[in-house]
Amino acid sequence: MTISSPPYPHFDSAVLGTIFGTRTEVVHRLSEGDQLILVPDPPEAQIPAVWVHARGGDVVGHLPFQIATWLAPWMLDGGRCGATVKKRDGDDVASWRRLVIEVTCRK
Repeated sequence: MTISSPPYPHFDSAVLGTIFGTRTEVVHRLSEGDQLILVPDPPEAQIPAVWVHARGGDVVGHLPFQIATWLAPWMLDGGRCGATVKKRDGDDVASWRRLVIEVTCRK
């Protein structure tokens, strides 16, 4: 297994897809500093996604596909990421800007 360094070991990202199903309710429960779980799609996914889960497993949304295209393969190769809520705005903010997370990647 070869784990190279990710191109961006530390970055902020919006979380997309937070308005589907009961995800908005999950977003409302989050606070700045809360830890999150990042889960890549399986290797056979045609368009890989990296899913964002709250502690306990509830799906919050996913990272932008521009990030997931390099992050998902890196994670599947053994790379690990931690994430925390950096900013959470209310329903008056566009859904694609409502939740911003801070991601730290490590080998």
